[in-house]
Amino acid sequence: MPFTPMPIATRTSPLALAQAHNLQAILAHAAGQEDKDAAFPILGMSTTGDRITDRALLAAGGKGLFTKELETALLAGEARFAVHSMKDVPTRLPDGLTIAAILEREDPRDVLLVADGSARLADLPQGAVLGTASIRRQAQALAARNDLQVVLLRGNVDTRLGKLRSGEVDATFLARAGLRRLGRAEAALAPLEIDDMLPAPAQGCVGVEIRAGDEEAEALCAAIQHPDSALAAAAERGVLEALDGSCRTPIAAHATLDNGRIRLRAEALSTDGQQVWRDAGEAPVGGLEDAAELGRHVGEAIRKAGGAALAEIIAGTG
Repeated sequence: MPFTPMPIATRTSPLALAQAHNLQAILAHAAGQEDKDAAFPILGMSTTGDRITDRALLAAGGKGLFTKELETALLAGEARFAVHSMKDVPTRLPDGLTIAAILEREDPRDVLLVADGSARLADLPQGAVLGTASIRRQAQALAARNDLQVVLLRGNVDTRLGKLRSGEVDATFLARAGLRRLGRAEAALAPLEIDDMLPAPAQGCVGVEIRAGDEEAEALCAAIQHPDSALAAAAERGVLEALDGSCRTPIAAHATLDNGRIRLRAEALSTDGQQVWRDAGEAPVGGLEDAAELGRHVGEAIRKAGGAALAEIIAGTG
């Protein structure tokens, strides 16, 4: 019986396409299809987030700007899968859609890049110009070094590295996961340790979104799910859910699994980095909902610790 093609919707950035081609190969193997391009054609799309390069995403609507067009293609039946960097995915999905698989996680750590390699925040000169579009990275950098000058720096890896090399900024952050997936030499540079900079929730995780009730797509996703990565992502996104995470709230979280237990650390910050609220928790490894509940518990503890000050940041009034 002929195999009906199942298109994969993706952004057209180099990193997104690399992730889509990886998913294509994994799905073709799971489905026993030799011609991956015919069985799982890639549907490249430009998203709102890709088109906005001159201002912070918060000013344009926050999370969801990199997923909306892909989700529209899913709901319209133009695609059977959508592939996302999970750190870009809101905790509340459109009705009728679900994240059905998390692929094996890459290194979640950040790399702080300077013109001649990588560095630690402590090594940057006094008053150095740090370029980033991430309010989480901004807040964490300022918490460690309030003398830094932080400027908006958006664009793909080459754009940001070009501005670094031209001297427009003295330093910038990139996710090591993205550098690895692109096969970039910078991936071999020393990353910042988790203890020094907690990553964004689900950083390094690639998720596969499908229409709820698509049994064929659901069965393939079940075959490619990486259980430990899915549990870690669920816990970290549970923190986001409890804190109503958006692009206006600097939030970081990292979960690990060891000896039958899942351990989670998380923090929320003021955008200037001068206030930091942290909490941690652990629980026996269970199902995805158990992991998400651990995340929500830690997130609620942070919300309580932050009180009115954190509530104002979440509401956008602080």
